[in-house]
Amino acid sequence: MFSAPRPGPGRGWLLRLVIAFAFAQGAVSMARPAVSYRALALGADEGTVGVIAGVYALLPLFAAVPLGRRTDHGRCAPLLPVGVVLISGGCALSGTVSSLPAMAAWSGVMGLGHLCFVIGAQSIVARQSAPAEQDRNFGHFTIGASLGQLVGPIAAGALISGESGALGRTSALALLVSAAVCAVALTSLWRIEHRRTPGACSGSGLGAGPAAGKPTAKADARVPVTTILGARGVPAGIFISMAVLSSTDILTAYLPVVGEHRGIAPATVGLLLSLRAAATIACRLVMPPMLRLLGRTALLTTSCLLAGLLCAGLVLPVPVPVLAVLLAALGFCLGVGQPLSMTTVVRAAPAEARSTALALRLTGNRLGQAAAPAAAGLVAGAAGAAAPFALLGALLLAAAGLGLRGGGAGRTSVQPEPTPVPPTPGPVRERGAPRADAP
Repeated sequence: MFSAPRPGPGRGWLLRLVIAFAFAQGAVSMARPAVSYRALALGADEGTVGVIAGVYALLPLFAAVPLGRRTDHGRCAPLLPVGVVLISGGCALSGTVSSLPAMAAWSGVMGLGHLCFVIGAQSIVARQSAPAEQDRNFGHFTIGASLGQLVGPIAAGALISGESGALGRTSALALLVSAAVCAVALTSLWRIEHRRTPGACSGSGLGAGPAAGKPTAKADARVPVTTILGARGVPAGIFISMAVLSSTDILTAYLPVVGEHRGIAPATVGLLLSLRAAATIACRLVMPPMLRLLGRTALLTTSCLLAGLLCAGLVLPVPVPVLAVLLAALGFCLGVGQPLSMTTVVRAAPAEARSTALALRLTGNRLGQAAAPAAAGLVAGAAGAAAPFALLGALLLAAAGLGLRGGGAGRTSVQPEPTPVPPTPGPVRERGAPRADAP
């Protein structure tokens, strides 16, 4: 019988990971609207902004599964500094180039760095969390992202100004500052991953894989992608995550465009985006009692349904205070999907391929980030800058349907299921001997 590895002394590793993620995500959240504003300053239209936002996800789309395969049977921590370096480089170079194709290319490098960081970080959380800690640890981990999404847009809005034709210069400054912010994450990346014998699979921390330090042939084998995707709960978790992240991504990329059309100042747009992130943090802080009250399936379905309706409401030309209320409610609803989709995918996937399953989830995220902004750009060019929010509403409503059917496929109980005990065989008797209970 295999026992779950001990998660190590304390939870300092999780706190350091959350801090590092907050800086990395803060830099990305600061850079994304800055890229949109800089592209507008260089003469881009709504469609071009959508293409640049989509390129952010293009390189990660092809790199996610190979990185997940590598992480399944190796260490996760080396991906974190690599991700920080790529994010910082992509931000800095996006702020120094003066052509739209070059901005798109460096935006893709930024996206690749974010992917490296997130795959490594999520795999560490999956590997070092006991079954009873999964929802809590993934929820706390995603608070780091929400903190970055809270501070990043405020900082970008404070730095970016379109007065006197300064939009190009101030957006470039915001990108350079975001590169420096991301570099600070390196100071928190120490003693995050507990040392294990190479070969321990990422599922070992969940008590379902091979014993730590004892690699087996099964752990070394690659589980086919089709097998992972065929596990009940994995496709629903991937689609829900894709819908939620695409919504957050398009909000970040297109609210500045909507603000320009409606005369909303960049600083106000930054505050609105940060309000959405603050509501997401509040949601994740109260997620354990909501899970106990509603259960995973009902919580996923209800949050996606309400988020879809709220996204559709953003199409209306409402005043800024009403827009703030809509975004706060939307942020609270969007806070559910990401951590619960992580837990759903981790529990549903084969034990020896959980990093690959998380990478497939991120591939779905990046596919949504590549396709949704491009589709949003087409919709915005044909029907107006706010029209992409109607597209997000439809996507989230579809996610609500999938959440009802399969989003709660992972076990909602945090206690492991008991192993059935076979009946004790009767005493062995010689052929022809009479049974002890024979009359």
